[in-house]
Formats: sequence, structure tokens, C-alpha cells
Amino acid sequence: MFELVFLGTSASAPSIKRGLSSLVVKHDEYRFMVDCGEGTQRQILKSGVGFKRLNHILLTHGHLDHILGLAGMLSTFMRWEAIEEVNIYGSRHTMDRVSDLINGVVLRGAKPPMPLNMLEIKPGLIFQSKYFDIHAFPVDHRGSSSLGYRFIEKSHRPFLTEAAEALGVPNGPCRRDLVMGRAITLEDGRVIQPEDVLGEERPGVNLVVVGDVGKPEKLKSYVAGADVLVIEATYLTEDSDMAVAFGHSTAASVAQLAAEAGVGKLILSHLSTRYREDDILAEARAIFPETYLAYDFDRIEVRKFEPAE
Repeated sequence: MFELVFLGTSASAPSIKRGLSSLVVKHDEYRFMVDCGEGTQRQILKSGVGFKRLNHILLTHGHLDHILGLAGMLSTFMRWEAIEEVNIYGSRHTMDRVSDLINGVVLRGAKPPMPLNMLEIKPGLIFQSKYFDIHAFPVDHRGSSSLGYRFIEKSHRPFLTEAAEALGVPNGPCRRDLVMGRAITLEDGRVIQPEDVLGEERPGVNLVVVGDVGKPEKLKSYVAGADVLVIEATYLTEDSDMAVAFGHSTAASVAQLAAEAGVGKLILSHLSTRYREDDILAEARAIFPETYLAYDFDRIEVRKFEPAE
């Protein structure tokens, strides 16, 4: 299961209620920050997420409202030495701007106290763990070589606590071994097989996170079947000409994408203060009812989507 913690949900400039683009994706001990707008480190503290293990930063693109917070956050990491390693991922265009920011402004020839890896990535598989993979895919946004990210949890067999209790399997390493697919021997000599305490195979959840996008219709194959899609909705249809001019999307256009791609839930972020929030939500829900607005400090668990009866 993934958990989302929204740190900044405003478009282009911060508002009183909303900070600039950033969210954290959590899965067990893993934490991934997606974008790092100005003021993100303060949002981290206010959210209670903290800096521990926050060593993977995925950038959708290099526009300043998505990367400026890196300078302050890395400066803090360097002083506190709270992070053992920092990995920053992005396209070549993005990493060129990040390099200017970090090497030209933050470091200025100094050596960071921890390994600082600026990783240029291309569409495809970019991260693997035993429990999930992350794939990057191309996103159209004003020639910025933007990327979106799909978090794919691997299928698993749930641990049946009641079955384990009935068999007398103690808490601790024995249960962990069974989950890992290894048989165990109890003190009375009985051998317990993983099949005795594991349920049927279940598919993992799929989460897709997209930053700014000018042509959401081009993302259909990349977001298809996602349990949750997080994406921008900077404009309403009444200002669709502006959306096209600035390479952004309307609430209606991303709702149409969600409907055509068979998405479970749609979460809108990167919201402009020019509109009433109720109007943004109404425009999207008229097309895709399972739409929700993201607010700073929201925490959302990403589970397999099950339509209501």
C-alpha cells in the first residue's frame, strides 16, 4: 500500500492556504518526494513527515515552482547531516537546471557531507525494490522534457492472522519467514508451510503522479487502469485558450482522461486561486465522479479501487 502526503498543491505561486508543488509517496520504509517547490522543507516539518529516509526526490520537470525548494532543503541536510545519501531523479533538461541551482548556488565548489547523486533518467523503469517498481513516462509541457511517474506495487499474498493464531504461530521472525515464502518448524515439531497462512494472490496497487501537462489526452496509455491518478488542473474550460497557451490542463480535460483510461480515483492538484474550489471540483465531477481535490497536508492511502455497488 502507498500513502500520499501532499505538501504543496498550488499552481505557479503559493497562496495563503496552499504551498508550491510537492508531495511524498510512502511505502513501508521507502519515501519518495515528487517535486520540491519553494518552501517545501517548512511544509515537511508542519506535516510531521520529517526528513528521515527522505532521500529519493523525483522531479517532474525543471520549472522553478517545482525545484526551488531543493536549495533550502539540501542546505538543511548539509548542516544537520540527517541524511546518509540523496538521490535526485529527472530528465536531462531538468537536471541541467538542478545542477545550476545546487552547484552554482548551494555548493559553490564545496563538497557535500553525504553522497549527492543527480541522476538523469529517461522513460522506462527507474527504480526497483522487492515490493514495487517505479516507471517514468514522457509528459508534454512547454518543451520541458517533463516526466510522470507510475508506482506499481507487486502482487502479494496477504498474511492470514487468524489462521496463524489457530496454528499457534508466534509473533516475530516466524511470521516474517512465512510471509517471505519460507516454511518454519514450531517448538512442538510441526512444520508450517507458507500456504497454511497466506491468502490468495492479490494484485498490487497502481499509483500515477503527473505534474504539469499540456496535452493530457496523450497520457492515456501511461495512466490506464491506475487505482489513483494525481494530476494538475490549473484552469477551467472557460479559460481553455490560456491552458493551451501555457501548456496546462483544465479540470474537464484531465477528468476526461481519467474516464477514458479507466482510472479508479482522480486527485486534482496544482490549483489556481483564480477559481472557486467548488467550481473546479464540479467541472471534473460532471465527467468523472470519483474526483477529489488535494489540500496541503492531506494524507491519502492508495488502495485497490473497488467501485461502489
